[in-house]
Amino acid sequence: MSYSPYLLKGQKALVTGASSGIGEAIARNLALCGAAVVVNYHSEGEEAQKIVDDIKANNGEAFAVQADVSQEDQVKEMFRQTFQQFGTIDILVNNAGLQKDAPFVDMSLNQWNTVIGVNLTGQFLCAREAAKEFLRRGVRPQISSAAGKIICISSVHEIIPWAGHVNYAASKGGINMMMQSIAQELAPHKIRVNSIAPGAIKTPINKSAWDTPQAEAKLLQLIPAKRVGDVEDIAKAAVWLASDDSDYVNGTTLFVDGGMTLYPGFTDNG
Repeated sequence: MSYSPYLLKGQKALVTGASSGIGEAIARNLALCGAAVVVNYHSEGEEAQKIVDDIKANNGEAFAVQADVSQEDQVKEMFRQTFQQFGTIDILVNNAGLQKDAPFVDMSLNQWNTVIGVNLTGQFLCAREAAKEFLRRGVRPQISSAAGKIICISSVHEIIPWAGHVNYAASKGGINMMMQSIAQELAPHKIRVNSIAPGAIKTPINKSAWDTPQAEAKLLQLIPAKRVGDVEDIAKAAVWLASDDSDYVNGTTLFVDGGMTLYPGFTDNG
């Protein structure tokens, strides 16, 4: 996709979980559009720094910050460093997430708490800190028509039940209602809050589901578009939601899933 380097010129963005996969693609594409980007990572420091170096090599502005988004003190420190480096923030992409799968009756409390802590509580903590800054600073008309934008990365499993992944599905369902409630509360302040719900996307976390012809064929049975998504599909949606082109879009989940939520199992039984 060809982006204008002026689309997000002057804006400051923070992308959590940006050292690989969807987060990396979003960080790189926001930078291509002129945003200065904070590349958050949990443990992949070298990978995060390479992304930063690549952005800088293309005349962009970026730096990496380590933080576990489930920990309040680390989130606050990440935002402190962001403000120290960039002065403010305009775009938050709540992307950090993980899976710890188990059959329901075997799922430990630690598996439940870890996934809820990162996927849901982490988004709450980051959104809260971003919203405080948006409210403090207000709209800068020369930069954006919004005081700030929050983009929550959810999943088709915010509406599709997923046996064996109860903690993950519950976290994503929670993101949906959290996002809508925050959007409703902050809309009068010209703060936009939306979600992107990816379907099957080729990322390291789910490589086993698509990296062989047999696995991919099985996965494609769930996707009417008959292709597995790419991280760029999600990044393009994130750029749009971060820009003024989507200024009247608020409290919405954008499903980027090739039709996975269209109940493809009914295709031959209509």
